[in-house]
Amino acid sequence: MSILEIALASQIWARRHEKRQPEFTESDGWKILLRVAFSFVAFTLLIAGLNVAAGRPQILAQQSSAPVAASR
Repeated sequence: MSILEIALASQIWARRHEKRQPEFTESDGWKILLRVAFSFVAFTLLIAGLNVAAGRPQILAQQSSAPVAASR
């Protein structure tokens, strides 16, 4: 078989075996939102854990927001 015949046969096979995607429903939106929120929280906790393990926790209350005013 030539490359063209193999490509054509592969395309025909793929079209016969493709599955139709179900329509988007409202519950899918909630699942996506929950997954994004979970990923954000997990990533935030991972970064915080790495900072604590490195011995330098990032606490905003300990940092001076206006170093010029504090030195006067």
